[in-house]
Amino acid sequence: MPMARGVKTGIIGAVFAGMLGVAGYGAYNIYSNLDGSSSGTKPAAVAGRDEPLSAKDVADTAADFLTAWSSGDDAKAAELTDSVQTATAALAEYRDKAGISKVTATAEPTDSATGSTATAGPTGAVVSFTVKATISYQGLAPKVWTYGSTLTVGRNTVGDPAVKWAPSVLEPDLKDGLSLVTGLATSPELDLVDRHGKIMTAEQYPGLTDVFTDLRKRYQDAKLGGTPGIETYVTNDAGELVKTLYVVKPGTNAKLKTTLDARIQAAAESAVKKYGQSGVTALDTRDGTILAMAANPPGGTNYALALQPPGSTFKIVTATALMTAPVTKDTPRLTPDSVSQCVDGYAPIGGKPYHNVTPNKQDATLSWDFSRSCNTGFIRLSKYLEPDSLTKTGEKYFGLVGDSRPWYTGTGTTDGSIPGGTGDEMTSEMIGQGRILMNTLNMASVAATVRDGRFHQPSILQDKDLIENRQTWNATPLPGQVRQNLMAMMKLTATNGTAAGLMTGMQQPYGAKTGSAEENKNDLPTGWFTAYSGDVAAAAMVMQGDHGNKSAGPIVADVLRAAR
Repeated sequence: MPMARGVKTGIIGAVFAGMLGVAGYGAYNIYSNLDGSSSGTKPAAVAGRDEPLSAKDVADTAADFLTAWSSGDDAKAAELTDSVQTATAALAEYRDKAGISKVTATAEPTDSATGSTATAGPTGAVVSFTVKATISYQGLAPKVWTYGSTLTVGRNTVGDPAVKWAPSVLEPDLKDGLSLVTGLATSPELDLVDRHGKIMTAEQYPGLTDVFTDLRKRYQDAKLGGTPGIETYVTNDAGELVKTLYVVKPGTNAKLKTTLDARIQAAAESAVKKYGQSGVTALDTRDGTILAMAANPPGGTNYALALQPPGSTFKIVTATALMTAPVTKDTPRLTPDSVSQCVDGYAPIGGKPYHNVTPNKQDATLSWDFSRSCNTGFIRLSKYLEPDSLTKTGEKYFGLVGDSRPWYTGTGTTDGSIPGGTGDEMTSEMIGQGRILMNTLNMASVAATVRDGRFHQPSILQDKDLIENRQTWNATPLPGQVRQNLMAMMKLTATNGTAAGLMTGMQQPYGAKTGSAEENKNDLPTGWFTAYSGDVAAAAMVMQGDHGNKSAGPIVADVLRAAR
């Protein structure tokens, strides 16, 4: 025996207790009270189809629609909408294409605070409900998929209460031109595993959130094994997957083998959490493979890959340019023992003055200037370089060529650049300022090149053949004596220079370089630090972290200790 409309309203209508003033097809004034009776004078100009709906109107219409849909009477459900033909086709397609044999749609319980869960929307009263859809697909055991959705009750063209039809009534992700389908997934799910075969997830390692998202997008359809599962998903008119909504039967996941090390990554995650707007990258110095990469806060700007002036960490490249400069009658062979005074306020002829955070030292050498990060000691030596010397040195020995030859690491990265220049631009670039831009991946690679003696193009995938546009680099090894000099100066920095104390107990050999870069005179400098220990190199950056030994240094130290 059919349930009387009044009885049904008594069961479901409590959800909509209280008056809802909602729009029909035009603007109107709310005039009904809680029980639907008139509490004022209706404006004569308002047509019947513009009258606001009472709570009873909303409750009855929503209840009738949900009951008809749940009983399998799609024709009746469609008649309760403002677009009968469109709704009829959509309701039929929902059952047929998605393999849905049964639907139970239930309005959300009444909110005890407001007495209703319906809210006013632009075209009517928005009602929330829960769907339990039973999926029966090709002999598999039926599965119940539960999700939430909403419908809007307004008026149709003749003024009767009706569900305002939209594909999202059936499922919130549906829009015009999209369909709900159950079938074989287009490709297997993809697990990301570290170099030891351990599965890694963004939930475990949030500092890799955007990297993992990018990797899945790039390699979801690669031939990596696994078998696709049976899924319910949204497709577009071309039959392309838009979004997976429910897994009916899991497949066997494919595995993308990364070069990451879960243990080192965990240390990187923990280290960057101590500093806002920070990032770190660690590399295996023997082959350039990425061991860890983390950014804080996760999911926002990836500060491990954000390009910023690298400050004095770039003096590794500058020192290399000075020690490999051609020897002429006017240019001596520069070594760590070459004298270059450290005097605050020094200005090249016609150029701006530079300042130091170190005390003045008249007999300072290149090695002392490097380890104490004396800016003017480096600026004095700019006369021995050409406007493009830093650019050429970065490219020849460190693979730093910017957009002209990207690294293609396997995930989306933007490579640093060394524009070169004259005057103040050149002298600023000598100390990692001016228009030079680097990220922690670049500077970790610089330290790794010093440690190994040769640049290795970084990669995050074990199978480098998967990487689109991957190029082969024939980098020039650092001259033997130059490499020894750089390692000695980085060791001195770690033992008696600006990085003193941070590298204590590190695996031999080890060395470091600190840095800070002023972006805005009103803010603290961005802190930088790069170092190597054993066969691992790392670099970190902390926005407004002040000097690198205070902020980025502890991050790198934590990562390198975890790699022992």
